[in-house]
Amino acid sequence: MSSIRILITDDHPVVREGLAGMLAAQPDFEVVGEAADGESAVALHQTLSPDVTLMDLRMPGLDGVGAIEAIKARRPSANILVLTTYDSDADILRAIEAGATGYLLKDTPREELFRAIRAAAAGESVLAPTVAARIMTQMRAPPEENLSAREIEVLQLVAKGHSNKEIGKALHISTATVKTHLIHIYNKLGVDDRTAAVTTALEKGIISL
Repeated sequence: MSSIRILITDDHPVVREGLAGMLAAQPDFEVVGEAADGESAVALHQTLSPDVTLMDLRMPGLDGVGAIEAIKARRPSANILVLTTYDSDADILRAIEAGATGYLLKDTPREELFRAIRAAAAGESVLAPTVAARIMTQMRAPPEENLSAREIEVLQLVAKGHSNKEIGKALHISTATVKTHLIHIYNKLGVDDRTAAVTTALEKGIISL
């Protein structure tokens, strides 16, 4: 039986080394490369064509979502399994929309991680239970409450006290676009201002502080 070839992407050397050692102990796994950021992951993926890529989300330069988009643009069949500490709705939705095969948290037990990698290699979708629950909650919400991944990002920054200008700079969009997103957010949540939008989103678990 051929080995499942794995590319590990994480900006923390200790995490990469730990994962590599743990995965190498499995007879059907072969770690073929390690990347410290999104750009390296895209380049290595193109060179190595791994069966599964483990992808962290928050990294310097090109982040995990950007790397997923770039990899999927070049190879739509790529199996990318997000492995991160972040489980906010915005992170989950952005990763899934970008084309992630699955989404796991770093506190996932090793046996579950092994099963997830094998499932991802077969092209199966894998979600951590808490992540699956969040997605189901989003799907069951009334249509008017279903914020897009970008709208959730905007609202998360509003909650942190950022101005429209600062939000635009952080997300690389114009201030006018930020205002448009806010109008859509207000309409979907049935509120009239930033404070009410943040309060409602926190109560519904759409964002977290």
